[in-house]
Amino acid sequence: MQHKVVERKRLLSELATRVAESPVTVLLGARQVGKTTLARLFTTGRADVSWFDLETNADREALTALPEKTLGARQGLVVIDEAQRMPELFRVLRPLCDRADARTKFLLLGSAAPELVRGVSESLAGRVQFLSVPGLGLDEVGAACQDRLWIRGGFPPAFLSENDASARRWQEGFIRTFLERDIPQLGIRVPAESLRRFWTMAAHFHGQVLNLAELARSMDVSPGAARHYLDILCGAYVMRQLSPWFENVGKRQVKSPKLYVRDSGLLHAFLGPESVSKLLEHPRLGASWEGFAVEQVLARVGERNGYFWATQRGAELDLLVFHQGERYGFEFKCNESPKMTASMHIALADLKLRHLWVLHPGHAEYALHDRVTACPLSAWDPKQIVQLESGGP
Repeated sequence: MQHKVVERKRLLSELATRVAESPVTVLLGARQVGKTTLARLFTTGRADVSWFDLETNADREALTALPEKTLGARQGLVVIDEAQRMPELFRVLRPLCDRADARTKFLLLGSAAPELVRGVSESLAGRVQFLSVPGLGLDEVGAACQDRLWIRGGFPPAFLSENDASARRWQEGFIRTFLERDIPQLGIRVPAESLRRFWTMAAHFHGQVLNLAELARSMDVSPGAARHYLDILCGAYVMRQLSPWFENVGKRQVKSPKLYVRDSGLLHAFLGPESVSKLLEHPRLGASWEGFAVEQVLARVGERNGYFWATQRGAELDLLVFHQGERYGFEFKCNESPKMTASMHIALADLKLRHLWVLHPGHAEYALHDRVTACPLSAWDPKQIVQLESGGP
């Protein structure tokens, strides 16, 4: 698969739906995750496309001098890449979208939530739809590439590298460029080395409930500084805080989020293992699998539908998903033959789960309980939820 483009058919279909329904569509995701490639695949064969890349001086100047005139004269689809670099454009787009004779659609690509979403929410409410672009998924690269995707992560340049060593060099270059160029370009003034230290430390807390005070102490910074660093990394889509779910179930529940490095390849760049064989010997193997699997499932069911759940006495559920008013649970076990646990029984009862899947790296699917199925991660599909809701097995 080297030197080829992975055709992201599911995302292309979702993008087509949003562009058809809304005057403005925004693709959001980390740098280098494939937003530009996705947009180019989407516009292939279309003659009515105007493209502006705000990383180039010419396009940036064209939209700085007379943005309303420049954009207002276009028809068809207008693509603006790295749109977060000019948040003032969002105020310009609003009157263009509201023209009675508007025949223009806008596709914006952005890699930083704080700047982009604030501008959109202030200026384009009711006129915009969002589409998150995650890293490559198992449904896109195939089950045979599971180990490769796990160790290298979902950034296309890393996954498509000639070998694991080449992928690691790309990851190290990405981290350096992200810290030294991309973050300053957003107007964020944080020493690159301080943010690298925090990111490295956060990687060692991957898969754990966030303890900001402990994280701050480990770096000898204030909790406020640690929160600022974390907000930067989450806003740039390289870290995730998975929100807790809590309700009145008669038990004390955990109310702090769980922390993850979104891309498993970047996680491994911080933790050290360069190959699957080395990863299998690593003490953070289970946490690595959990984070990898969390991202795979959330990419299919939607980020806003997912939470984790835990009680102060130790019962927990790695991922709780809501769909059509029903609750579904996920446990992620780096074990080819997972067994039923006490936590699973508690989660089934307390959360009233319709079904629970235990997703593992093996190949066998089998029942653990009348509402619990052990299933290979590569074989799980959201259609299984639909089948349950339609009365299937």
